[in-house]
Amino acid sequence: MDKKLKIIFAGTPEISRLVLANILSSGFQVDLVLTQPDRPAGRGMKLTPSPVKQLALEQGIEVFQPLGFRKDPQNLAKIRELAPDLIVVVAYGIILPQELLDIPRLGCINIHVSLLPRWRGAAPIQRAVLAGDEYSGVTIMQMDAGLDTGDMLIVEKIKLSDTETSASLHDKLAQIGVQKIVEFLQNPEQYVPQVQSEDGVSYAHKLDKEEARINWSEEACEIERKIRGYNPFPGAHGYLDGVLHKFWSGEVLQIEHNESLHGTILRANADQLWIACGGQSVLAINEIQEAGSKRKNTAQYLQNKPDLVGKIFKSENLS
Repeated sequence: MDKKLKIIFAGTPEISRLVLANILSSGFQVDLVLTQPDRPAGRGMKLTPSPVKQLALEQGIEVFQPLGFRKDPQNLAKIRELAPDLIVVVAYGIILPQELLDIPRLGCINIHVSLLPRWRGAAPIQRAVLAGDEYSGVTIMQMDAGLDTGDMLIVEKIKLSDTETSASLHDKLAQIGVQKIVEFLQNPEQYVPQVQSEDGVSYAHKLDKEEARINWSEEACEIERKIRGYNPFPGAHGYLDGVLHKFWSGEVLQIEHNESLHGTILRANADQLWIACGGQSVLAINEIQEAGSKRKNTAQYLQNKPDLVGKIFKSENLS
């Protein structure tokens, strides 16, 4: 076990903070943290440091927040001067040019939350849930100039549950990534890089809020996957009487309907909200959020709403 490695850590959001915290608690020293510049956040749009920066400052670690490396040679010079053994990268959000990748003696190591080469790119967790993948996992990889195309060092595979959401899968893969990166750091030179296969390559494009609008002409099983895949962001949604509704949990019912208008509410009593979907399928909503309100189970939502049957959820606000 070599805890005298000179390590730079590059990351920005909460999942990165979790990894950094575990590296530090495992006894490794981090000499520099790279994170994105502070961004406006909250109602007051106050400049707010990233979760990684907050932890680094608490631990007395130097923080460096360049806008990038391609156009400013001084930023590269700072990394060269430190002469790191390796750079650990977790959801940093800034492209690292080849000149930077070549600096560390052991290269730049990335935690990617998919089974590469499937779901290279920005949103691998969500795309796995949306596609109904049976398996996902974590790949510890050696970075190169491509988009998640580098050689693989560690691969850990898990089976997805039938109720898996992007939120639950994120938490599972974060814990695996935390564990596997520490295993790697304990003896990095024992791992033999494996070239990624050219078979099964797919790309996890960045999420767009618009894609989370529900098309009620799709079958209930597809809509149910979208509800899980867009949980917690951006939230699968539709409109009822011009009011935005987000859907957080649902289940496919083994019944059929004869309603010609998809999105029609078929049943709305007790704790049941049934919606007509494509292919004569029916989706039961278990958790829903009306604009201006908090998330509620269906029974709570239906209180003081006696006349919903026959109303129609729309994909867009047409009021």
